[in-house]
Amino acid sequence: MIQSLLIANRGEIACRIIRTARSMGIRTVAVYSDADAKALHVREADAAVHIGPSAARESYLVGEKIIAAAISTGADAIHPGYGFLSENAEFAQAVIDAGLIWVGPAPASITAMGLKDAAKTLMAEAGVPVTPGYMGENQDPAFLGQQAAEIGYPVLIKAVAGGGGKGMRKVDDAADFADALASCQREATASFGNAHVLIEKYIQRPRHIEVQVFGDTHGNIVHLFERDCSLQRRHQKVIEEAPAPGMDEATREQLCAAAVKAAKAVDYVGAGTIEFIADASEGLRADRIWFMEMNTRLQVEHPVTEEITGVDLVEWQLRVASGEPLPLRQDELSIDGHAIEARLYAEDPAKGFLPSVGRLEFFELDGSVRIDTGVCQGSEVSPFYDPMIAKMIAHDLDREGAIQSLAWALNDSKIWPVKNNAAFLINALEHPDFASGNVDTGLIQRAGDALIPGESADIDDLARSAEQYSNQAIAGFRLNRDRNHKAVLSVDGIATEVDIPIVEYVDPRPFVFSQNAPSGFFQTGNGQTWWVEPYRYAGGAHASAHDGDILSPMPGRIIAVDVAAGDVVTKGQKLLTLEAMKMEHSLTAPFDGVVAELNAEAGAQVQVEALLARIEAVDEK
Repeated sequence: MIQSLLIANRGEIACRIIRTARSMGIRTVAVYSDADAKALHVREADAAVHIGPSAARESYLVGEKIIAAAISTGADAIHPGYGFLSENAEFAQAVIDAGLIWVGPAPASITAMGLKDAAKTLMAEAGVPVTPGYMGENQDPAFLGQQAAEIGYPVLIKAVAGGGGKGMRKVDDAADFADALASCQREATASFGNAHVLIEKYIQRPRHIEVQVFGDTHGNIVHLFERDCSLQRRHQKVIEEAPAPGMDEATREQLCAAAVKAAKAVDYVGAGTIEFIADASEGLRADRIWFMEMNTRLQVEHPVTEEITGVDLVEWQLRVASGEPLPLRQDELSIDGHAIEARLYAEDPAKGFLPSVGRLEFFELDGSVRIDTGVCQGSEVSPFYDPMIAKMIAHDLDREGAIQSLAWALNDSKIWPVKNNAAFLINALEHPDFASGNVDTGLIQRAGDALIPGESADIDDLARSAEQYSNQAIAGFRLNRDRNHKAVLSVDGIATEVDIPIVEYVDPRPFVFSQNAPSGFFQTGNGQTWWVEPYRYAGGAHASAHDGDILSPMPGRIIAVDVAAGDVVTKGQKLLTLEAMKMEHSLTAPFDGVVAELNAEAGAQVQVEALLARIEAVDEK
């Protein structure tokens, strides 16, 4: 058995691996960048090694530093987690060549399934059905445009080395193909160092269904049933569940058999996921489900499989890497109940889901469900890495119970001042189509603004909280009860007038008193949290930015500027593109006008709220 394990990752997945390794008596070693010096995974590991600057390309993506850290600390194995180097065959081989145990599949298996085009060709030869499309070597833009036209719009451009929704663009019309291709290739190059793409038919009502497979070095391969990951935003999974709603036993048997066949085609060892796309226009049918790709690693959504099977997949990984056979046979595996996972991101749904960074001054999640996280109160959410701060997983007897449990837990989440998507997740869970199981990858886009929470706290809740607060918290904070019963509160710095009810008892649950800042309280509701204080206690008022000022929403790098000073622009026109947190963000004109000022230059690094451009309305000229 492995004695000492280095985890070549960070955040939530590093903490997750440490938890299982500790339960097995395995010593753990963390690695960290400058930005992660005080991170939770560093504090929880038995030892930790600094491996470089904050940028992943100078730390978590430098295999030589990670291997050197393992050797210097006496680790005998490396677990890559997911992301970063987890599907890098060269790194896996380097680990093995260094005399260390690689907790993952053989490098040859990673190579075989690492590129989407080669993997599809291999699967087709193995008898696994694949989606129609072009997977060839010719990357000439004109040729790819011709292939897209022959396949028929809409099509999907996908980076062959992509994953996690990055390097992927849906194109509805030939006129948009060239721009989408260029953007996809830029993102693919930045994220994976490989601009090669494939083109495939875009299924109009697709469902994303994947099967967890597991192999050992003794020739055994099993499946642990399917997961449904159809609720997505911009090809990024939002909510995952197991088993898939609407899946009958006959279809499940055929689907899982195809997944095992795919794993056997590459002599697979360890944890892997075979991803399929299903045409759900006529329900789930085996003849309308096709292979998309294989992820040769542990998946972010693996907890839902663990919850319905009772299996610790990380433990299985460590046992298989140590040479042990799979702990269970196929006939010993079964489905128990239903599990749903929500990805809690540090992002602001009300502002186009822009990532939110900063210190988690208040961070409290409902412990009635499973929580996998890599942060705690006081942690910093940095702009250098993926903005996911936690996964919340509910397991119940049936799907309805799991949805309800997860929605309640999200509702009780208290996170401040970093913005998060808890309220958005609640709205998604409670959407009639999702609740009924009528879900596909386009649901969030169709639902549109109906899923976006409001930015303001509920006035009635504020009033009730203020009444309770004025009675219990601050001496001298008086409300004029005799006449207008009004008070002006500062809600996250915004003056808000409320009518105060006169009641003998107020239910304190809508808010939480701060233990460290007696001048105010936290108001919560529907998964959102605001800091509230009497207006006179609030800090000095800040003038709002000019309506035409285009400010950087976060630290990042400008990768494209599409206008020049003096240009006439229309509302919604793209002005420039900012790259931050491994994603591209387009900044657009807020109204028709003229570019009166331009401070943006391609390649420049910018800080949050830097003035990048200023638009003046035409009638102001």
